[in-house]
Amino acid sequence: MKLKTIRRAYLREAFVAIVLARLAVRFIPSAPIFRWADRPPRRINRFAVDQVSWVSWAVESVGTKSLMNALCLPRALAAHAMLRRRGIASRLCLGVARDGHDLAAHAWVEVGENKIISDSEIGRFTRLAEFGGAC
Repeated sequence: MKLKTIRRAYLREAFVAIVLARLAVRFIPSAPIFRWADRPPRRINRFAVDQVSWVSWAVESVGTKSLMNALCLPRALAAHAMLRRRGIASRLCLGVARDGHDLAAHAWVEVGENKIISDSEIGRFTRLAEFGGAC
């Protein structure tokens, strides 16, 4: 497959996954969403390490476009779904941090020790919950 074709396929899948994740966050209660996120992949593909960077790139590229402008939770759910579909074990993590007198929340995805779909200030967030199989 040509590189251009691969890029388009990942971008298309990321677009659909983010739209579905945004709809799920908006219209479905959180318990079923996180129950789904907590299920392990049906099969484990230990040799798909290069696909992690493709998924991360595609979700960040589509999620940060002005038309989409997806927040961190739909992007993390989309990446988690795309990784799970490829048989890559990942964790969806939720955390909070104090932002002055307010609380800031953030969602990110971890594959092993690597954090994808995260923020540059991820270290300031305290992990509250994680969903998904052990990596």
